[in-house]
Amino acid sequence: MNLENIKSSIVNNVYHIPAEKKVALHKHPKHDEIFYCIKGEGFGVLEDSEVELTVGKAFIVPAGVMHALRSDSNLYVTSFLIPVVEE
Repeated sequence: MNLENIKSSIVNNVYHIPAEKKVALHKHPKHDEIFYCIKGEGFGVLEDSEVELTVGKAFIVPAGVMHALRSDSNLYVTSFLIPVVEE
């Protein structure tokens, strides 16, 4: 396992999800995704359930799982796409 390759493959973003934004369900076949709420509140959405997000809470989505975000007001999250390590 090459740790430098893994480090360079991690993608991080910051998203603002306002109430009117519709994030479509989608998936990442080869990456787990971790969302961490930094401001506001909203929901991590899966095909059959939702996870409440408030400041300091995380929403973890395994690779290949359909997911989205939604908010009734404003939600700010950091997102980390982590490559699945196959051995």
